[in-house]
Amino acid sequence: MKSRILLTVLTAFLAVACSEYPSGLRTDLMLDTSQPDGALIRSAKPSFSWIVPGKESLQTSYQIKLTNNRKVIWDSGWVESGQSVSVLYEGKPLQGGTTYDWKVRVKTSGSKRSNWSARKRFTTAKDLQDYETAWYPLVQERQKAVSLKPVIDFGRDAFGWLELTLRAADDGVATVQLGERIDNGKVWKLPEGSNSSVRYARIDVPVSKGIHVYPVYFAPDRRNTGPSAVKLPAEVGVVMPFRYCEVSGAEVVDARRIAVSYPFNPTAATFECSNDTLNQIWDLCHYSVKATSFAGIYVDGDRERIPYEYDALIAQLCHYASDSEYSLARRTMEFLLRQPTWPTEWILHEVLIAWNDYMFTGDPRALAVHWDILRAHGLEALVQENGFVSTTKGQSAEFLKSINRSEAIRDIVDWPHSGILGLQAGQGGEDDGYVYTDYNTVVNALYYKVLCTLGKMAEVLGKDSEATALEAKASALRMAFNETFFDAKRGVYFDGIGTDHASLHGNMMPVWCGLVDEARMPGVAEFIQSRGLRCSIFGAQVLMDAVYEAGLEDYGLSLLSSGDIRSWYNTIRTGSTITIEAWDDSFKPNQDWNHIAGAAPGNIIPFRLMGVTPLEAGFAKVRIQPQTGSLTYARMKLPTIRGAIAMDITSSGQGRTMTVTIPANMTAEIILPDGEVQQTGPGTHRFNY
Repeated sequence: MKSRILLTVLTAFLAVACSEYPSGLRTDLMLDTSQPDGALIRSAKPSFSWIVPGKESLQTSYQIKLTNNRKVIWDSGWVESGQSVSVLYEGKPLQGGTTYDWKVRVKTSGSKRSNWSARKRFTTAKDLQDYETAWYPLVQERQKAVSLKPVIDFGRDAFGWLELTLRAADDGVATVQLGERIDNGKVWKLPEGSNSSVRYARIDVPVSKGIHVYPVYFAPDRRNTGPSAVKLPAEVGVVMPFRYCEVSGAEVVDARRIAVSYPFNPTAATFECSNDTLNQIWDLCHYSVKATSFAGIYVDGDRERIPYEYDALIAQLCHYASDSEYSLARRTMEFLLRQPTWPTEWILHEVLIAWNDYMFTGDPRALAVHWDILRAHGLEALVQENGFVSTTKGQSAEFLKSINRSEAIRDIVDWPHSGILGLQAGQGGEDDGYVYTDYNTVVNALYYKVLCTLGKMAEVLGKDSEATALEAKASALRMAFNETFFDAKRGVYFDGIGTDHASLHGNMMPVWCGLVDEARMPGVAEFIQSRGLRCSIFGAQVLMDAVYEAGLEDYGLSLLSSGDIRSWYNTIRTGSTITIEAWDDSFKPNQDWNHIAGAAPGNIIPFRLMGVTPLEAGFAKVRIQPQTGSLTYARMKLPTIRGAIAMDITSSGQGRTMTVTIPANMTAEIILPDGEVQQTGPGTHRFNY
């Protein structure tokens, strides 16, 4: 009897102590590792991540077991650590072409021990490396048309191919016209002599009498299949972006689009606010992340299908804000390290992409593996005797080799410049009349930001002497930059040494890069506001970051929700359902209608307007500093590798109330508009201000 009572008490205790289990298990950052549709693991020593159970829990220790055919290959034992993301496997190197299972259990604050998680299965690639990024196969999704008359309409643009069910009275030929744009109820055709990249195609399909299903295949386009273009897998074939379809010579019974994209969870992130224009813009940008992922690498739209570093930076941030998926950004970063592009600033941006990868995943392996080439991307080799970077003073073969280029790089500032693409000289350029000199403000401001970032990377990697040296260089550059490029009389930065011209770009970049001190910020911010959106749609990423960095939340909201021709809403008004390459055709006659670089609000809304950013790597700690302006309410769910953060901000006559839910094993620093800072742990918290 006594032993039975003891057993009952022990069982009850364990039921309380082991009530939940870890979820969201990832192997090398990949959620879906089931075969044959999942990702193969390519590292002999992968990393493991999981979501800690309990609404208000902080992990104190964990135990991982990895098995092969039920045989234990590695048992970590109980490890006293709060680390729940990117925990490295420490057993013997895994074997190629082998299936493994792993599970994890944790102890959390209050000495609670979880149950074991469900087993997570993964299969390794045939040939394994010490470290290699895993990736998913592309998804081919069959989509039904939303209407068949007067034209076939799939509701939104997407990359893919077409399958038609047609009824023909006799054997013959049906003519199929597809495109991204509609005009007077017809698929828009390219005007004669036009260099537009809005997509259109005409295909003649042989048909047989009766009802039959016909796949409609496209011929490769020479513009986007060149040596530098990303090639699609053979099993995907040739795809093009289209929304509309017209058929003559047969009756349409049914239409299906086989849309191609990277795996994407459309419900991982949500946003809604009191401004309907902003809601539409967020939806446009959110969908664009999925639609433009068709190549398995971030590319610059359909015209070239070439990755560019700055485009990839915008895509990376928008993807992180839309889905807790990290492999596409990392794979693109590594592609660009092998095949960098020509703009000076784009080379520098590669360092920022790598740092974003670390901050959002908590996984430092990519930094460690690529440290030498990332350091070369810092462009210290181009620093002249005056301490500033110049690309006009000669670039050695050794330097170019260090960044994997054979041709010299050159400054871009923004694109397009005046006098190209059919634009008249002095008109239509997107660089606000920037005056280019040997030592440009934009390049050297970005160089400062990259020096600071490389210093933080070196610290993470335990390269203490390099970290100290980089920090010293950054400190000296900050002082020299402000002494050299700032016009104290006008209170603005000019474009470079040798000119007194001041542009939007020459001022928004120093703000974004952290070079403007508190005393100078009001004058610089006033100048930025006076210039409006005199930059490209992708240059606006830096502008919007700078606007919120300067605390101009009302101005930021006015830009995000504007209906002018230079606005994200103009994309919607023109009829595109994917973000485009320019504010309007008049600013870039050959623009794509499927360009992720135009999607800056997709990350500005969650990271700036709602104010959520990782303060410590892997979202171990998050900073929340909302700047919602005149919105009467704003609600968001933001996915992270530790689970979703939820926010709800509402206004009333008494002020505002913000409710924030922080997932388990994450802490938060909340900065309220009056400057008050509050530290919180996981759970739901309410703030009035």
